Amino acid sequence: MSTEHAPEGLVEDFAIRGSGAEGKIGILLVHGFTGSPASMRSWGEFFGARGYTVRVPRLPGHGRQWQDLNRISWQEWPARVVVELEELQKTCDKVFIFGLSMGGGTALHVSAHHGDAISGIVLVNPMIHIPGIAAKFAPVLSMFRKGLPSVGNDIKRPGVTEYGYDVLPTKGVVQLGKLLKSSRSTLGLIKAPLLLFHSVEDHVLAVTNTEIIMDEIGSTQKQRVELLNSYHVATLDYDSDIIFENSLIFVQSHS
Repeated sequence: MSTEHAPEGLVEDFAIRGSGAEGKIGILLVHGFTGSPASMRSWGEFFGARGYTVRVPRLPGHGRQWQDLNRISWQEWPARVVVELEELQKTCDKVFIFGLSMGGGTALHVSAHHGDAISGIVLVNPMIHIPGIAAKFAPVLSMFRKGLPSVGNDIKRPGVTEYGYDVLPTKGVVQLGKLLKSSRSTLGLIKAPLLLFHSVEDHVLAVTNTEIIMDEIGSTQKQRVELLNSYHVATLDYDSDIIFENSLIFVQSHS
């Protein structure tokens, strides 16, 4: 289901101001390519209900019309996340960054360049490369086709949507490839603890994305959790409780 059918406010920026000791801990959640804050909303609300300070930004080019993603440069995505990071730093002593799919690649990029500000990283089916010939021919294809069939809404649970685009913008894919190339080149710089969730049945990303991150990241504390009953958008799927509860334990252990 496309963004135009989303309930009011669901695909917009979302924030919760925390309270008590947990309010000094910030949770920054980053959605995926062609997706929207809707895919991270329930995760953010889970932490907000427990007193944490939460921010879920709408990345540039998302949440409106798919053609917008054909007008974006890749640097705008991590730049938007850094703005939110700096906002959290004004009131929080620690900040944890969470990412889904491309949001994972973006979170890793920010973590590599702002490592002192990140206390921990939680990723769900993160994206770090576009394998095979797809990346090589994406620039040529984008010259002839503005859009392709969508890869969104890969969710096992019936009747659930992430309210993303129903078209894959080809020029946006080219920029996505550039982001991922930059993110991968700096994986070794990352030292923050990592918790990574991987769906064993993911129809969007190959498992090589998870393997590359686990192998190449500079973090000495890193854990991979397999999700057995969810597809790509696992934050909205059957295993969401596993993600939420384990990420809470992770944040508590590193706070």
